[in-house]
Amino acid sequence: MTKESLLSSNELLKAIQLLKEKEWVDLTHSFGPDSPHFAAFEAAEFKTLFTHDDGFFAQSFTFPGQYGTHLDAPIHFVRNQRYLDDLELKELVLPLIVIDKSEAVSRNHDFTLSVADILTFEEEYGRIEAGSFVALRTDWSKRWPDHELFNNKDKDGNSHAPGWGLEALKFLFEERKIKAVGHETFDTDSAIDYQRNGALLGEYYVLEQDTYQVELLTNLDKVPAKGAVIFNIVPKAEKASGFPVRSFALLP
Repeated sequence: MTKESLLSSNELLKAIQLLKEKEWVDLTHSFGPDSPHFAAFEAAEFKTLFTHDDGFFAQSFTFPGQYGTHLDAPIHFVRNQRYLDDLELKELVLPLIVIDKSEAVSRNHDFTLSVADILTFEEEYGRIEAGSFVALRTDWSKRWPDHELFNNKDKDGNSHAPGWGLEALKFLFEERKIKAVGHETFDTDSAIDYQRNGALLGEYYVLEQDTYQVELLTNLDKVPAKGAVIFNIVPKAEKASGFPVRSFALLP
C-alpha cells in the first residue's frame, strides 16, 4: 500500500467514525402480509421453507416490487427508461430536504402541495439546492399499519390522501433541479388529483425525468428541514421496476 493510499484509507476511516457519531433515523416501515398495500396488488406472502429442526431457518417471500417502503425506478411508469439495476450508487445517497405540511394535512386530507407552498418553505429555510432529494412530510405514515386509516375512504368509496401537485413537481425538477422525491402515501399525486385527472400525472412526470422516487416513507417528523442526508439502500434485482428499500437519514 502506497503512502497516498494509506492516507486515503485513514480519511475514509475517520469519515466513517464521524458518520457513526451522528444520529441515524430509519425512514422505512417494517412490512408483512398484513401491511397496507396498493389495492390492485395481492397481499404479500411469507412462507417458511425450513426450520431450525431441519438444520437452518429459511423463508420465501412473495410480493410486488411496489410493496412497503419502496423505490420506484423510471421504468415503472415510462417505457424505455431505466430499470432498478441501472441506477447508479451515488444517485441513492443525496442531501435531504423535508417540506413539512403535516399541520395542513391534519386539517385537509385532500391537501395538494403547490408552488406557493415551496416558496413559503424557501422563505424560511433558503433556496432548495440542486441535486437534493425532497420529501413531503404529511405524517400520513402515523396511520400505518391500519388499512382503513391509510386508505381513508369516504362513504362513496373515494380515498382522501395528500400528495404532490404537478406544478409543484415541475417547479422542483425544472427550476430547482432536484434529483428525486419521496412521500408517506401510496401515490405521488393527492387522491383528489387522481380522481380529477383519472391518472397519476405527477408520478408519471417524476419517473419521466429518468429518476426514482421513494413511497411510504416514515419518521420524517424526526428529520430537520435541511442538513440531513438520505440513503436509499435497495436490492439490485435484475430488470425490476421497483423493490422494497431500506431508506434512512443521517442527521447533521
